[in-house]
Amino acid sequence: MTQGATRPSVTAVLGPTNTGKTYLAIERMLGHRTGMMGFPLRLLARENYDRVCRQVGARHVALVTGEEKIVPPDARYFLCTVESMPLDRRVSFLGIDEIQMCADAERGHMFTERLLHARGETETMFLGAETMRPVIRALTPDAAYLSRPRFSKLTFAGQRKLARVPPRSAIVAFTANDVYALAEQIRRGRGGAAVVLGALSPRTRNAQVAMYQAGEVDYLVATDAIGMGLNMDVDHVAFASLRKFDGRRYRRLLAPEIAQIAGRAGRHMADGTFGTLDPTPPLDPEEIDRIENHRFEEVGTVWWRNADLDFSSVEALLAGLDAPPPSPRLLRVRAAEDQRALVALSHDREAMTATDSPEAVALLWDVCQIPDFRMMLTESHTRFISRVYRFLRGPDGRLPADWVAGQMSRLDRIDGDIDTLMARIAHVRTWTYVSHRPDWIENAVEWQERARGLEDRLSDALHTALTQRFVDRRAAALSRMRGKESLSADIGGDGGVSVEGQYVGRLEGFRFRTDAEAGAEDRPALATAARRALGDEIARRVRALEAAPDFALALDAEKGLTWLGAPVARLVAGSDALSPRVEIPANEFLEPALAERARARLQAWLDAHVAEVLGGLRALEAAPLEGAARGLAFQLREALGSLPRRRCAAQIAALTPEDRKMLRALHIRLGMEAVFLPDLLKPKAVALRAVLWALRDGGERRPAPPAPGLVTVPADARVPESFYAAVGFRVLGGRAVRIDMLDRVAILMAGRMRKGPFPLDAELLTPLGLSVEQMAPIVSSLGYRVTVAEEGGATVEGRVRRPRRDRPAAAPPAAAPPAAAAPDEADRKPKRPPRERKPGGKKPESRQRRERPIDPDSPFAKLAELRFK
Repeated sequence: MTQGATRPSVTAVLGPTNTGKTYLAIERMLGHRTGMMGFPLRLLARENYDRVCRQVGARHVALVTGEEKIVPPDARYFLCTVESMPLDRRVSFLGIDEIQMCADAERGHMFTERLLHARGETETMFLGAETMRPVIRALTPDAAYLSRPRFSKLTFAGQRKLARVPPRSAIVAFTANDVYALAEQIRRGRGGAAVVLGALSPRTRNAQVAMYQAGEVDYLVATDAIGMGLNMDVDHVAFASLRKFDGRRYRRLLAPEIAQIAGRAGRHMADGTFGTLDPTPPLDPEEIDRIENHRFEEVGTVWWRNADLDFSSVEALLAGLDAPPPSPRLLRVRAAEDQRALVALSHDREAMTATDSPEAVALLWDVCQIPDFRMMLTESHTRFISRVYRFLRGPDGRLPADWVAGQMSRLDRIDGDIDTLMARIAHVRTWTYVSHRPDWIENAVEWQERARGLEDRLSDALHTALTQRFVDRRAAALSRMRGKESLSADIGGDGGVSVEGQYVGRLEGFRFRTDAEAGAEDRPALATAARRALGDEIARRVRALEAAPDFALALDAEKGLTWLGAPVARLVAGSDALSPRVEIPANEFLEPALAERARARLQAWLDAHVAEVLGGLRALEAAPLEGAARGLAFQLREALGSLPRRRCAAQIAALTPEDRKMLRALHIRLGMEAVFLPDLLKPKAVALRAVLWALRDGGERRPAPPAPGLVTVPADARVPESFYAAVGFRVLGGRAVRIDMLDRVAILMAGRMRKGPFPLDAELLTPLGLSVEQMAPIVSSLGYRVTVAEEGGATVEGRVRRPRRDRPAAAPPAAAPPAAAAPDEADRKPKRPPRERKPGGKKPESRQRRERPIDPDSPFAKLAELRFK
């Protein structure tokens, strides 16, 4: 842009980072009727575009970069990348940011070109480092200078290990692999980090920075891409390395480069620090002093390339690019990316045949400036631009729509890892650049929108992939909690616990269980946060338990004692089977004093529960029984309420009528096959008996009793027969049969046996709900001979005349009882042989009237009322 009639002012605003140079230039531009600013990065151009739009309205602001052009008809202010500035447009104000980029070997010649020739009609402003003063004075003698001091202080903080780097820090590395490795370490130890790489699209980079700015993570790991213009709340910058590859070789960073990056620490009036990350050695004292006080060697020369090019031929164009600089302050740039592309195409015979006019050569040079965002610099990019050029030199002079569509379609995928997504985005950015050349492509606006949408989708997918890999949001939140004095906890109706908005686990009664999906390395932090937040809630729960009604408590075979459905304690064996003790497992959340208060409340409930449900057994202990009756009661208590009759036959035989009367008063039934308390066969009692058996005899086993209402179930071979006996069942023929129903069937069969063989019919099958095939083994186990017919049905033939396997060894042999004898009559002593009667004599009087009183408990007592003719 050339000068106007009146001499425009040129001002160089120089100073370190965080001096408000860009803010000043924007304010100066908005004070003019029109203006334009060039920035080194598309990201910075976009950031300032958004800012100016907020101030003056979007219809007055344009954005011009290589990949994005938003130019409203009424645009008065243009925010651009330096390479894309439309210098043919006359504006009152013109500014160039980061003018020290003139010294950059890759892009410096473009900044130097703007320094030499770009001017606003009224005011021009160059913003950059103080080191540029000598060059600007030499190349722009009429420039005025404005020095800007740094708002805050920058101090060296020494060398630190990664674990010691404070929150709100940026950690700088110079390769993608190093950035990834550091971010992984921070995720494991501190919950995660945002990631900024030069290869990220602006949308992805903004999303990552926004995540850091919002406090979702406290660390940012980046390359030197953060060195320019990214305004973030960074307190400390840590260098993981001081060496980088500059495109040609690995070298150590220069002091001004370190300062440019370190200057991101501290914003506005907030001081910042910088340092190195172990094992990178610390800086030497002299270098530290220069960085802290912004004293660097002045820039003596800048890169330059001839802009007055000859397009008469490719050779003339190449010669113009290699023209020597007109000033000793200017260094001819080494072959830049576009020049290297031109050299490569000059060896492409097919492309060269199309360069038959100055317009064709100029077009070739335009094509060579298509950015290689993939940074491949290989034959792939050369082949691509060669094909573009040949299409443009073809009959249509445009890129074929089907070819462009095919190229974009192959990129329209959001699967793949981070590197794959970045490669696709880079390729899409190339197409975005191409789509902004309306003279190259039909329906350019449509292709621009398609390319922008594709880049946005890929950028969002990349941000998601970066976040999933390098950020554990919950761990990051927990890391931030360490510095807080108090934490707030929210407990859901299902017991879910959230601390400071982060789900950490579940509170079940008094026990906290960390989130099952959390990794092993995260669980200690979750437990620590929960412990700090739940102290008041645990104390409140203990008070609530003490005041809770009894119906809120329950006994569960698997969970132990529960309160409102949540397990709160376990049972352990006590002094006897009916006196279990409550034990609250060790719990770091429950203080000992609170634990004892909870245990006392639960023990009181348990004692009352056992007394209520198994009161019949407790009554046996206090009953004034003696002799055989007392022994029988003791066995019944130890057996938890039921005994096979054969096991206590001796005690039953020794019972006196008074004993039997007292046992009846205690609700003990002397059945034909078992001795039991009928009330203890109710579901609630059976469940408690199962728990008590498990405490005394089960060890780790916790078998479940048969479901309520079932009188017989298949016997589980893994469950001891003693368990079935303890809950009121007996194992016969492979099935567990409830003893009251077994007694009922045994009495029916004994009565029928008096009349001889009988069938297994519905009267015998219905009480147990069994088929003939299921019932036959049970009958056989009771000591009967059973014949099963082939066509179905079975017949009971008689009693088996053999001693039972489980008859007590000490019991004397006795004659088999009469087939229809009542249960108590079966235990009578054998009758003496009848006395010999004298001829003609009468039966002795003692024999005529000596009959034992009828036992009213006997099911056959009613038979005494029968009279026979």
